[in-house]
This record gives sequence, structure tokens and C-alpha cells, in this order.
Amino acid sequence: MLQVGEILISDDVIEKEFVCNLDKCKGACCVEGDYGAPLDEDELEILKEIYPEVKPYLSEAGIKAIEKQGTHVLDEDGDLSTPTIKGRECAYAIYDDKNVLKCGIEQAYLDGKIKWKKPISCHLYPIRITKKKHFEALNYHKWSICSPACALGKELQVPVYKFLKEPLIRKYGKAWYDELTAIIEEYQKKKP
Repeated sequence: MLQVGEILISDDVIEKEFVCNLDKCKGACCVEGDYGAPLDEDELEILKEIYPEVKPYLSEAGIKAIEKQGTHVLDEDGDLSTPTIKGRECAYAIYDDKNVLKCGIEQAYLDGKIKWKKPISCHLYPIRITKKKHFEALNYHKWSICSPACALGKELQVPVYKFLKEPLIRKYGKAWYDELTAIIEEYQKKKP
């Protein structure tokens, strides 16, 4: 495990390889699991503000779920998350013409309608953040539905932290990411 500032980074984030392969997985992470996407407290107001701009991108079922449950929910574990459609896909997920699930929020962002890309937990996946009183830990979340991403990452030789450069910078800043890469390079030089 490495540490950069108050952030602990598991070895898997450095050593495992990963590149999303939507052609193979069809966006399964937006539909599988027990709850919607985890949310940070500071994202709740953003979701409320952007909903009118995002709504035209969403499915009818997604709109109904949001208007019934709200732009965010408190799940059974007491954690904040996105609402889901009948306990399945994220209410913000949309199917493209190839039947691949994508994010309606991100599509609105890409079309210039909003300035917020999507919840940081989605952007950082397969990293999951564990928050403690005095630090955060970044852990690699291994999930069978991401086997195609692991295979593609291995083929292209892209470690998780490099694949997630943009969201890591979004979350912690460029200086933090530059320090992370410098520490990793030094760490790898010392490995037998």
C-alpha cells in the first residue's frame, strides 16, 4: 500500500490492469448490484440543479423513478446513492442504439448542457473509496462483470491508476496525481 498525502492507495490500483470494454460488458455496472451509484454529500445539490437539463436524456422509466424517489436516495445501508428502476439499473442510465448502458448525465455533459460529468464514484470505477476519520483509502473493486475490462487492460498493459488518470485528477488534483505517479515510479524501480 502506498500513501500520497492523506490518501492510501492499495497495491491493486497500481498493479492490476483495466480498460473498460463497453462492447463486451454492455455497461453492466450501471445495472448490476444491490443499489444505485454511491454519492458524496456535495453531489446531492448538483443532482437537483442539473436534473432539468439531464431529464430529456433519460428513459421514461428513469424519469418516473427519479420523480418518485428523488434525484438521490438513502439506501438500506444508510448510504447515499442514485435511485434505481425497480431495484435494477441506475435511473440515470440510458441504452444506446447498440443496447449498451451509458450515463444520461454524462451524455448531457458531453453535449455541453451541464458542466458536471457524473458522480465521482462512477467516474472512478473500479476504484472504490473508503472514508475514515483521518484518511481515505483507494481500493480496486474486482467484479466478474468487468472481466472484459481486465482482459483489455492486460492486453494494452494499462494499470488502473493510469486508466483512471482523469477522474483521479478530478477528485484529488493534478499535483496529487503527479506525486502518485512519481511515488509509483520510484516504488517500481525498487521492486526485485
